[in-house]
Formats: sequence, C-alpha cells, structure tokens
Amino acid sequence: MKIYKIFLIFISSVGFISCQADLSLKTDNSYGDELTWSLPHKAEGVLLQAYVDIMTQPDNWAGNNFLDVATDNAVTNDFTSGLYQLTAGGITPHNNPIENWTTAYLKFQYIHLFLENGLKSDIIYDLNDPARDISIRTRLKGEAYFLRAWWGFDLLQKYGGLTDEGEALGYPIVLKNVTNTSESNSLIRNTYEECVRQISNDCDSAIKYLPNSYLGTDAIIGETQTGRASGKAAYALKSRLYTYAASPAFQPSGISDGEIHDKWIRAVHSSFQAIEDGLIGNYTGLTEADFAGPGLRNITPDEFLFRTWINNNAMETRNFPPVFFGMGKTNPSQNLVNSFPMINGYPITDSRSGYDPQAPYNNRDKRLDLTVYYHGQIFNSSRPLEIAVDEEGNPGRDAAGYEYRNTRTGYYLRKWLSSKNNMLFDPSLLTAVNDFHQYPLLRRSEVYFNLAEALNESVGPMGVVENVPHTAVSIINNVRKAAGITSTTYVDEVASMGKEAFRNLILNERRIEFAFENMRYFDLRRWLLPLNESVNGIRIVQSETDLIFEGTNPTESPLVVEKRLLNDEKYYYSPISYEEIIKNPNLIQNKGW
Repeated sequence: MKIYKIFLIFISSVGFISCQADLSLKTDNSYGDELTWSLPHKAEGVLLQAYVDIMTQPDNWAGNNFLDVATDNAVTNDFTSGLYQLTAGGITPHNNPIENWTTAYLKFQYIHLFLENGLKSDIIYDLNDPARDISIRTRLKGEAYFLRAWWGFDLLQKYGGLTDEGEALGYPIVLKNVTNTSESNSLIRNTYEECVRQISNDCDSAIKYLPNSYLGTDAIIGETQTGRASGKAAYALKSRLYTYAASPAFQPSGISDGEIHDKWIRAVHSSFQAIEDGLIGNYTGLTEADFAGPGLRNITPDEFLFRTWINNNAMETRNFPPVFFGMGKTNPSQNLVNSFPMINGYPITDSRSGYDPQAPYNNRDKRLDLTVYYHGQIFNSSRPLEIAVDEEGNPGRDAAGYEYRNTRTGYYLRKWLSSKNNMLFDPSLLTAVNDFHQYPLLRRSEVYFNLAEALNESVGPMGVVENVPHTAVSIINNVRKAAGITSTTYVDEVASMGKEAFRNLILNERRIEFAFENMRYFDLRRWLLPLNESVNGIRIVQSETDLIFEGTNPTESPLVVEKRLLNDEKYYYSPISYEEIIKNPNLIQNKGW
C-alpha cells in the first residue's frame, strides 16, 4: 500500500504517545510500553509518526501560503497570514511564522524511541519468514536514520546562523530518547559544522540500509512502498546539506578562503555522488504532466526523489481566480516574470532579446507558461483570463477591483494546480471535484543545480574537478535546453565574465526552476541577498484596438504592489523562540535577536 494509506492506518494506532512541554514523551494509559514494543504494527507506527508533519502540499506554510510570498516572487492576498506579517518585519522571538523547533524535537523523540525499542529481537515483523523479517527491520532502520537527517536539516535550514560573536551555530544534537526535563533544558547548540556532520552521517546510514528506490513487486522494497524514504532521497538531501554548508551566510568569522573552497569541493563531490552512485538519472526538469492528474495516481515521476501524494482540491480552492471559485491567494510578481529569459536565451533587459514590453509574453522561456497565469491565457480550457481594465477603468472579471480577492499583481498562480476543467464546480455534478497531486520534497533537478553552484564557486564556470565530468556551464546549458532554449550564446558570454556573473545566472535559473517550491526564501538568506526588494505588478488597459501594458518595461519605474521591510541583517537568520531561551539559558541566540 502507498505511504499515505499507511499514515492513515498508523495515525490512529500511535495515540498512546503524547508531547509534554519539554522534549520528552510519555506513555498514554491506553497501551503500556510492554504491549507497544511487542506488537510490530504499533512499533512501526511510532516511527511513522516521524513522517507526519512533513509538508504534504507546497502551500502549507503559515496560513496556507507558499513561502515564496515572503520573497520578491509573489504576494498573498491573505493579510492575516503569518507570512504577510513576516514581510513587514513581523518575525520575532515571540512570533515566528516558520517556527519548527517543537515539531522537529518531537519527531526526534519518535525516531529515538523506535531505534531504541523497535528493532529489538523480540519484535518480529514477519513470523513466517525470517528473511522478510530482516528485510523489513533493515528498511525501517534506514527510514529512521533518514528521518532524523530530514528533521535535523529542517532545523538547520531554519535556525542555523551566526551569533553576535560570529560563531556559526546549528541546533542541539540529540541522539537518544530524552526523558529528563533538566537534561533537555540544559542542551547547547552544536556548531553548524557539527550539525552538518551528524546529518551527513545519518544520510550515509540511510543509504546503507534503504533500497535506492522502490521498484518491482516485492512487498517490502517494491513500488508499493513508494513515498517512504529511499537511498536516492538520502543522496539528494546530503547534496542539499553540503550546498547550504558552503554558503556565505553560514561561514564563521575568521574562516579562510581555502576552508570555504574545501567546503564547495565537498559539495561538488556530494552532488556528483548523488548523480553517480544514487543513480538519479539525467536532467529533464519539470513538465506540466508532473503537476496533477490521474496519471499521477500510480506513477511517480523520475524527477521526484522524495514526495508526498494527495487527492484533493485544496490548492485549487486557495489559488484559482475567484470567478473560478478560488480564493486567488497567491499572486506571482512582475519581478518573477521579468526573470524568465526569451526563448533565444537572452534576458529581457538585453537589446538582442527581441523583448517587447507591449507583447510581454511572446517568445518567452516555456517555463513561464507553466508557472503563472497571465492576461489572455486560457484558464483550464475555459476562457481567456480577463485581467485588463477598460479605458474608463472598469475591471475585467479577473482584474483587481472586480472581486476583492482578485490578483494584486496582474498574475495568478499556475504551477502545481490542476488543469482539470470545472475543477471547483462541475455543473454536471453540482459540486467540486478532486484531482491527484504529487509534491516533490527533493527533486533530481536540485541535485544538478547544487552541483552547478558548487562547481562555479570552487573552480569557476568552465572549471573541472577531477573525476567529475560536468562543468557549471554544461549543466546550465542542459537546464535551458530542457526549457526549449537551444542557443548557448548568452550562457557562454556570462561564463566568460567569471564566477560572480555566472553565480547570478545560476541563482536566476534556480529562481525560475524552483518557483513556488519554497526555496527562494532560503536561497536569498544563505547568499545574503536583499530581502527587502519591493514586489511589483502590472496594469493592463484595453483600448478599442489595443492592449496597453504598464509595468512590463524593466527600464522604466515599476508599479510597486508591496514594500518589504526586511532591511536588517538579523532577518537572514531565524530567532530561537523566547520560550525556548527562557527554558534553556544555554541556547545562544542568533545574530541581532
């Protein structure tokens, strides 16, 4: 059965564990430890609780938003959401919309309870076949190590940072079931590098015990277990880990250029190992078929190395245009739209691109149409979107002012949403319908981007690392080729300008490829890039004969939709909550908080 079905079965079977105020767990009266650790399905259920709370949909951030709305990629029309407050500088030690400290440590407790009790010889996972019993417990052991790595990185991604003294710290590493309050409240934050080593070791252990992928008909390691942790997922997580570890935001004061270079080389080898030993396959990128639809019910795209699976219409309800029965919640920005190059490979700011601000969507990188809905684009085989106003200012049905939830920027979200006609109201059924979705938590493409970034930082755009048959240039050219850009002229020109120029190109391609995958916020932070860029939109006027676009010319003043107030260096790091600091004075706070 699929992992989502397993979750449903075991959520009810692990109710005997609850969370106290500290890091410890207690046993409910429903089941004693003796019974829990003698029944294999209950023992496994403890471990499966560590999967629960891994994000199931990409817009599950605070207030059911994409994290992109806290960047220059988008705005939200939900003015009560935590992420809207974050963009106004509303993140504090008392109120952190991306807080995960308590959740992560609860998951560690489930994992450690399982490792300490769920693999004992008196728990038999298959009474009839000793070989199958070994196979099950081996896989479960690998899952436990992967999940500890997953939640460890989740903490490191959010809380890793510099102190006021310039020390790079991560999170308190816990490798056992903590039951003593005084012990849990006396932990110290390990160094960033110590956390990296721990997560890396857990990934290596996961790789050792897990199948690389779930293929075939075997009930234990076959395709029916798709959705669980795998060797490929562990390789990809390690690639992400080392890329972050080499990034500027996490380098302690006094570190030498040589030491930073070595970290980038380490990232090169980790990402290439994921490609070579992890057998993740060649770069292909996303297609529209990967977003939603009945084909996803039984097939996981090769692009998705670790993913969740859902069958609902929740994202459509939140993000379809209001006239199509949605809430229009996520509005992509003109900033993001401007980042997509022309199909000839040149950015729209280059005179050779052929870009026309009055025909702004013609001849663009095909990923644009897969990411945003714009004026005149056919929505779900229904009708062209009407985001223009007439000469008297009367708005079209999908324009701002027609309905209070209509787009603030002139764009609606396309990525991840079903293209099924009549999704939120089927007149033949007089109700909404569902569609199958898969959301990738780790993608093959990210490993290639990580490799390109690490190669560029360590040896430059065209440099070669021994035994790694890729260059940063070759990877970015493959990325663009998959997007329909066949000319390499612009990429080669930027490569000739050196590492810094090519870094900007890589980060822009990364922005495009992973838009609305909740990565740009952390990319901006780890590279110490501006967090306070104003978010821009467009205005379209429909005259008797023509459309007039305002805000699409990058050489003119933009139409600012929302200003961002994240203009202090402290916003590059998350604050540890005031509650945790009070409970445990040993926790050193991040810089500026």
